[in-house]
Amino acid sequence: MFDLRMWIRALQIIPRLSKDEWDRLDVVSRWLVATRAAVFVMTIVSGGIGGILAARDGHFSGLNFLACLIGLVFAHATNNLVNDLTDHLQGVDKGNYFRAQYGPQPLEHGLMSVRDVLRYTVITGAIALAAGVWLIAATGTTALGLMLAGVVFVLFYTWPLKHIGLGEPTVLLVWGPLMVGGTYLCTAGQWSWDAALIGTAYALGPTAVLFGKHTDKLTADRAKGIFTLPVLLGESLARRCVTVMLVAQLLAVVALVWTGALGWPLLIVLAALPMLRDTAAVFARPRPETCPPEFPKSIWPTYLVAYAFRYNRRFGLLFLLGLLIELALS
Repeated sequence: MFDLRMWIRALQIIPRLSKDEWDRLDVVSRWLVATRAAVFVMTIVSGGIGGILAARDGHFSGLNFLACLIGLVFAHATNNLVNDLTDHLQGVDKGNYFRAQYGPQPLEHGLMSVRDVLRYTVITGAIALAAGVWLIAATGTTALGLMLAGVVFVLFYTWPLKHIGLGEPTVLLVWGPLMVGGTYLCTAGQWSWDAALIGTAYALGPTAVLFGKHTDKLTADRAKGIFTLPVLLGESLARRCVTVMLVAQLLAVVALVWTGALGWPLLIVLAALPMLRDTAAVFARPRPETCPPEFPKSIWPTYLVAYAFRYNRRFGLLFLLGLLIELALS
């Protein structure tokens, strides 16, 4: 029996579950938890930006847009499954590693077997691939190049890219030009450098979220020999980089409005300024070693990433709202 409340919960947070609770979940709920579906909002925003920009420019295929969103979300889900499987097989997530603390790591917590995860990965990846094949047939070989790039990042983000300081640049590229530019291409039938540039401005947010996560687990990653950018930069500089990226994201939108690439309704993102101020204040201080009294214990040890994600979600939804207002007025 399907549990809609659990679906909604899994789309909002990464719930902690016991083995008994997991066994009582329906298959959709298990998939949502195993793929960490709460973070899909970043992918949906990227795809939404590309689709709305295409509609604004007078080129929109609803069917292609839907196929693109499905493909992107399922590709993201596949990446998360591959990430957990790879880190489990390499022994990264063993013991009390960060990933095993903030939510269910299905393999480390005995919720799923390797065969189960492989089955989920194959089915999820096949759906993403099918959406990609549909879009290639509908739009041509440029979409093939973008899909192949996506496949490479899905398979090799966890290893070796994340281990050699290339995970963060990968997110900037994927959530920006690849997702936003690719959705525009598949929806409008043509490439747009403006869409790719606008997507890069948005992608600073997801990149900041990953920076926050990797800064949270900097000590654990360094001990495991995983050299993410925060490990290479050190905590203090990594925290400052997040603030710079979030400020640059806001300034980039203002600049795009100034140059005419975006309409004035996009200035609605300035409503995120109070939350940006609060987020920057958090990143200005060293990460606490224990859960602060005012911080929800249910999501600790995620700390910096929680603030970055909350801000990015607010900014992304305001960005989409501004684009929709621009579209309605055009």
